[in-house]
Amino acid sequence: MALQEATALFGRFKDAVGKKDLSTADSLLGQLKVKLIQLPALPPTFEKSATAQQELLLGREVLEQAVLLSCKKQDEAAMERSFTQLRTYYNDTRTLVPPSANEVAMQGLNLLRLLVQNRIAEFHTELELIPPVAQKDPAIQQPVQLEQWLMEGAYNKVLAASKNSASEVHGMLLAQLATTVRDEAASCSEKAYERLKLADAQKLLLFDSEAAVKAYAQQHNWAIVDGYIVFKTESTEGTTASKAIPSLELINNALVYAKELERIV
Repeated sequence: MALQEATALFGRFKDAVGKKDLSTADSLLGQLKVKLIQLPALPPTFEKSATAQQELLLGREVLEQAVLLSCKKQDEAAMERSFTQLRTYYNDTRTLVPPSANEVAMQGLNLLRLLVQNRIAEFHTELELIPPVAQKDPAIQQPVQLEQWLMEGAYNKVLAASKNSASEVHGMLLAQLATTVRDEAASCSEKAYERLKLADAQKLLLFDSEAAVKAYAQQHNWAIVDGYIVFKTESTEGTTASKAIPSLELINNALVYAKELERIV
């Protein structure tokens, strides 16, 4: 009886997720979790019963849809919780139920989440847990490539990749990653340039229009003067120059020490 009720409820939940009715889906997920507690074959008990396989398949698919729902809600904490629970099904029920066709895709989404949160160490830990064969799948290769570009500082490639997503859910995560990367590129630009042409800034930050660049500049309190974004004011230039003097002194001292070492050798 509980399995039938949970199955019917899951059908409504999955339909709501597909229709992007997020509030209804969220409410149904809460009801589903209560129903799943009543199924004895689910983790952590794994009790044997005539319907054990059906219960496990249902529990796994509920969590897979829960991951998708949390992505659409942009709720990273909920996504992490759902995937952590889902990992138990992937790891501990391999001999009890057929493998999930969505497993690699879910792992890829989890890797993207870790990139968005800039949790690089955990990214590599999760990657090591994925079998080598699965790592060749595009769903895994994409976040791996993105991580490599991030480490290289190739932010333009990451931003360009964010415009070519494999699915709507991937697109949402990539959009979040693009925002993080764009902010990092902007921070680097502030330190590297005193001013930058609007056209160059648009290209560097991969905006689609000059209006978008101006709006972004306004958010960061950058001045726009004669077609240029001005990162530094006259007051900060003086401060920068004063900070450069100790650096020159350190370089000179280092050269003196190097000469003395040569004499000793």
